[in-house]
Amino acid sequence: MTALRLIHGAAALVAAGSLAVTLWTGLEDRGVALAFGMLITVGELTRWSDAQARRQAAPLGAAGSMAYALLGADAGRPGHHDAAQVITVVLVATLLGAVPHIWSGGSPTVDHLARRLLTVGFAAVCFQPLYSQGVFVSWGGPAYALLLLTLLALTSLCGAVLAAALAHSRTRWPFGPLLREELRGLLGIGSTVCATGAVMALAVAVVGLWALPVFCLPMLLVQLSLRRYTAVRATYRQTIASLARATEIAGCTPAGHAHRVAALSQAVGRDLGLTGRELTVLEYAALMHDIGQLSLVDPVPGGATAALPAAEQRRIALLGGAVVRQTGVDAAVAVVVERQADPYPEQPLAARIVRAVNAYDEMTRDAGPDGPLRALEELRLGTAGDYAPEVVESLARVLARPPGGRERVSVRRTGLSDPVPGWVTHG
Repeated sequence: MTALRLIHGAAALVAAGSLAVTLWTGLEDRGVALAFGMLITVGELTRWSDAQARRQAAPLGAAGSMAYALLGADAGRPGHHDAAQVITVVLVATLLGAVPHIWSGGSPTVDHLARRLLTVGFAAVCFQPLYSQGVFVSWGGPAYALLLLTLLALTSLCGAVLAAALAHSRTRWPFGPLLREELRGLLGIGSTVCATGAVMALAVAVVGLWALPVFCLPMLLVQLSLRRYTAVRATYRQTIASLARATEIAGCTPAGHAHRVAALSQAVGRDLGLTGRELTVLEYAALMHDIGQLSLVDPVPGGATAALPAAEQRRIALLGGAVVRQTGVDAAVAVVVERQADPYPEQPLAARIVRAVNAYDEMTRDAGPDGPLRALEELRLGTAGDYAPEVVESLARVLARPPGGRERVSVRRTGLSDPVPGWVTHG
């Protein structure tokens, strides 16, 4: 949690210092500040949260903040605002836009605000002092545009590092995979935010504040499309969850087993460095790992497949893979389901995780307070041939984390669209 306190502390110092300087010196170019403040507020009001990606997205607010940080002139008239004023305007506008989210008890705001202030502060400090000294007066159009894009790219990298550090501090997941996931995100909406921020700053410098509504509309349309895509993806995941419940409804497996295995498998996958599509495949495979039992004439008692002979486990796994292929789900999910009963040296990592976590959940079912310790001991004894040692040790690390960390795992048991505490921000 040291990194979390450092980031929050740095953001608080930057906010307090900027606010004090702005109150002391007064607000320059008030019309420009008000226009960008309204733009950022609207962007924050339209912020939404992506449960699967564990991030909050406010691309319009991010683009407006970056454009104001790199704004040099308004319709040919040089601006007089400094970096402290930029940070103050962004702070006030972001807080105003966050009021409905806070009031409704929605997505967390502290991390989002801290990252926004530090990234905007970085861009403003790099640009505004040099601009006010006339360093960029002789720069031509292409060179000036390239400068803005370079600063935005560096700011985005800074934001990615902050987002990964915040996520690592709250979840204790490995920092490297989190950073790679954030960097991959920059290739999507992140690049759109950078381009829009640069174009806004350049357009306002030439034609004035009327450029803001012109460039807001495309970003709002992009944001609407992203929200629809997120909704479609959430519906697809709910469909997978409903298919997974078929074994419970049929009485083949205990209630909640598939969701417990999926939640714990994702935690183990995170601990082992899986990100993005790998985690999605792991989650879907964990949810549907028992679906092959629907093809059995005689149900397995209690749905406990881990205690069956190896040949029978493989037969059920192959039946499950055939069912998954018929549903139209990603073929990679079917492969994991089919190979979950193979010898672990031959399995992909996702299949190793599902196999170990499934066995753990079956061993701890109605096992009493000592059940988890006994289950882990049995899994360790089985690493000679049945379970991958690195997966078992990762599972032990996940289970040994403080209660807050285990709560993050259990949240996902109630439904696939439930938010996960400690989300990081993106945009």
